[in-house]
This record gives sequence, C-alpha cells and structure tokens, in this order.
Amino acid sequence: MVLKHTGATASEVFTDSLWAEIEDIYQSILEHPFITELTRGELDLEIFKFYLQQDALYLEDFSRALAITGARAEEPKELQQFIEFAQGAIVTERALHESYFEQYDVDATGPKSPSCFNYTNFLIATASTGSYPESVAALLPCFWIYREVGNYIYKQAVDDNPYQDWIDTYSGEEFGEAVEQAIDITNKVVRRTSERTHAKMKTQFVRSSRLEWMFWDSAYHMEEWLP
Repeated sequence: MVLKHTGATASEVFTDSLWAEIEDIYQSILEHPFITELTRGELDLEIFKFYLQQDALYLEDFSRALAITGARAEEPKELQQFIEFAQGAIVTERALHESYFEQYDVDATGPKSPSCFNYTNFLIATASTGSYPESVAALLPCFWIYREVGNYIYKQAVDDNPYQDWIDTYSGEEFGEAVEQAIDITNKVVRRTSERTHAKMKTQFVRSSRLEWMFWDSAYHMEEWLP
C-alpha cells in the first residue's frame, strides 16, 4: 500500500487525489509480468538488457525535461531542485546502468522503442510548451511510481536476486528523498494556482502514469518499430 500524505492542507489532499486517479494503473504495473518475474529473479536477461538500453535512452530525455522545467520554475529553490534532479538522473542512475552495461555487455546506443519515444517526446513537449505546473505534474509519476514499485519489489524479492542492485537503487533512501522533494514541489505549485490549472495537472499526471505502464510493457515485449 502506498503511504498517503495525510496533512490538512488543500495541496496535500490534491496529491492524494492524484494517486487515487492512478491506483488501477499502479496495480496493473505491479501485476505486469516484467515486475512479477523481476521480483522472483526470473526475468529473462535479454528482456532486462533491452529494458536497460531503453531506460538509458529515456533518462537522457527525462533529464532534459527536468532541466527545461527547472529553467521555467517560478521559485529559485525549485529551479535548484530541478537542476539537481537532472544531475541525479544522469549521475546516479547512469552509474547503475553502466555497471550493468559492463556486466552484461549491453550496447547503450540504439533507437528508442515506440513507447520510449512516445513517453520522452510527451515529457519534453510538456516541459517546453505546456505550463510550468503541467510539466511538474507530468514529471512526477516517474519519481513516485518508481519508488513505490522499488519498495514493493524490495519487500517481495527472493534472496540472491540477480537484479538486486536495481532493486536497491529504487528502494533506497537517496531516491526516496528525491521523490519526497518532487511531491513537495507539486504541493507548493498547487497552493499557487487555480482549480483550472489543477485539472490540467491531473490530466498530465495520469497521462504520464499510463506511459509508465506502456514503458514496462514495451520492455517486456522488446517492442520494435514496424519495418
């Protein structure tokens, strides 16, 4: 179960309502064979290698979307936080990828899968042409869903799981702190904006969450473009 933010402010109620909108999507992610097989340590290595390649490509554009959003931030502290998010995505998570790339001889180059392309284009387009609040909401699912999935797998995973380094990264304290900061920014943005903007934020949050499910699914099926 996901721990909700139970304070009394309208913004905290809003972030709870965001998660309520995607409960079904989140459950579908937990029940997806990519997650269930990874939890059991049975995920096919070729699928995991494909996922790593796509995730590295995703992170490059995710970092760009974070930086663009930070440049449009309305508060100096939020600008700093988004720049730190972008650096963290490159430094921390790429370090994880590179260790796997070396271990499994993964080619870090290559085309994005259709779902990866769709997801990253959505994030960059929202960061570039949408409002700042919409971009904040669109970026949040990658933080929040990954933490919840990481924590879920950590509690359920078998001993000596071959993917334990991945599990430890996304269930770790450092990543958890970044997620809380992203949620806190969303809460602050809500306090500064109108209900009409809140509706747009919710729409973008749900869209990104659906794209999260599609990313897992595309990795499991090693999705390719039609010739």
